Parts: sequence; C-alpha cells; structure tokens
Amino acid sequence: MPIAVAGSIATDHLMTFQGRFADSLIAEQLEQVSLSFLASGLEIRRGGVGGNISFGMGVLGLRPVLVGAAGPDFADYRSWLERHGVDCESVHISDSAHTARFVCTTDAVLAQIATFYPGAMSEARDLELAPVAQRVGELELVLIGPDDPEAMLRHTDECRERGIPFAADPSQQMAFMDGPAIRRLIDGATYLFTNEYESHLAEQKTGWDAAEIAERVQTRVITRGAEGCTVFTRGEEPISVGVVPARTVADPTGVGDAFRAGFLAALGWGLELRQCAQLGAVMATHVVETVGTQEYAENLTGLRARLAEVYGDADADAIAAHLPESRV
Repeated sequence: MPIAVAGSIATDHLMTFQGRFADSLIAEQLEQVSLSFLASGLEIRRGGVGGNISFGMGVLGLRPVLVGAAGPDFADYRSWLERHGVDCESVHISDSAHTARFVCTTDAVLAQIATFYPGAMSEARDLELAPVAQRVGELELVLIGPDDPEAMLRHTDECRERGIPFAADPSQQMAFMDGPAIRRLIDGATYLFTNEYESHLAEQKTGWDAAEIAERVQTRVITRGAEGCTVFTRGEEPISVGVVPARTVADPTGVGDAFRAGFLAALGWGLELRQCAQLGAVMATHVVETVGTQEYAENLTGLRARLAEVYGDADADAIAAHLPESRV
C-alpha cells in the first residue's frame, strides 16, 4: 500500500550580498526604508517539505504519493520528482497562483532578509484524500507535514474520519498555530515527528505534558540534532539512535525532511522502528554533506557500509535488503 505525503511544494531563490545590510540601515529612517542590494550569486532550488520528503522516499525505491498545491510553473519540478519515483498525479495545479516561493538574501555576516510567498499553497485546503485513495488504493499512511494550516487540519480530520493512519509533522507551522489547532493535528496520530524544541513547544501550546501526548499518539519521534533521535512507543522502552558522522558539512537545510524520508521508507518495508531511525539518520547525513535539499541523490551510494560502521552488520543487512542496488 502506498504512503501519501501531504505538505508544501515550493522553490527557494537564494541570493548572496557581499556587504552588510547593517551598513545601509539608518535607525532614524527605518519607517521610510527603501533599499536595493546588488546580489553576487543566485541559486534556485526545489524545496517544500512535501517535495523534499517524497523525493527522498522516491530515491530509496518507493513510490510515494505527493499531495499538495502548486502553480503552472511546477512543470519542471514535477518532471524532476517523477524521474525520481514520486507520484505527482494528486498535486493540484492552481489556475491563478504561482508555486510557493521563498526569496532570501544573505549578507557577508549571515544576516538575512527574506520573503515567503505562499501562492498556490493556500489552495491545498481544498484538497481531499478520498480521491487519492480511490486512485491508488488503500493508503498505508498519510504524512501530514507543514502546509497551509487549514489544509493540515482538513487532512488530519479526514484521516480520523476514514480510519487512515496518519503521521503528524507540524514542524515550523507549530509556531503560528494555537493550542486547539495543534491538539487537532496531534490527537490520534500513529506517529508524531518533532525536533527537541518543537516537542517542548507542542507541550506548552497544547497544555499536554509528555505523558499525556504519549497516550494520544502511538509513536513519538524526537530528533535531537547531533545527539541523534529518540523513539517513544506507547508501552515500550524508548529507542535511542545516534547520528551517522558527516564526512563534510556543506548545508544543513532539509536534514529533517531527509530523516523523515528514510524513516517512512523503512516503515513501508516493515522494518523495526530502530532500523527506521537508522535509515533516517544516514539520509539526513547525506543532506548535510550536500548543498541543497534534493541534490544528494547521485551521492546516495554505499549506504550499507555507512550503516554498518555505526549500527553494526545485522541492522545494516536488514536495511540493505530493501534498498535499490544502486544505493547499497
């Protein structure tokens, strides 16, 4: 049964400015600011949480179903995802809005000025999961990632109503949503993904402590950066999994999405939760070693050896048995 990934689809336009923004800002004139900076570099990258996670699953040999909204400018991005194994037939194409866009300029001291345009992403609130299930068959799981907040709530409610297992991954949207909304996203989830900061934010905003959240979700996965991750499953002992050391550190953007891609891929293969986290960890490391959130595919080789170095031969062999030959 396929896994659906409901989340944002976006392109990132990243520019660099060789000077310092602060040198052009006059405190007494900020109310009338009108500035233009000459950028020395531009990188356009494919992104969005939905796109990133489904891409990672696709390069591991699965065929995830991407559910989200994009604009007419999505054609090239769509071709890229489909070449890497992603089912894009359930992506809604807006008649009037461009694909969501993140435009960011970074100066010489890493200060940033950025704008996010949601565009077509706002139309994701009109999407239903029932037609997706009718097209591809029964869904094993729906990951509900950061997207238009109304879309996230609608997908979650529909999963509950239809009895479809779902994974809650509110991520950065948690900062903008109130307690009742976050409770709706979490309650009844088969899996809940957060980083360590987001786990505390969820408890603070919902008013539920860790024990109560543990009663409301089956498995809680908390990533802890360089300290790895912890997997809590109701009625079982916690599982701690360390990171796969990076050979070089190029860009951490998209690390969490790659972890989820690996975790979900291993779930789809029926592996143990420990092994799911291990595959997630090695995927995250490949993103750290590469600039961009979806540029690591050609370097995604030798996974079995890297897993064995950290986790031992038994787990490495169990995971490698499901990997495409080109990734082993």
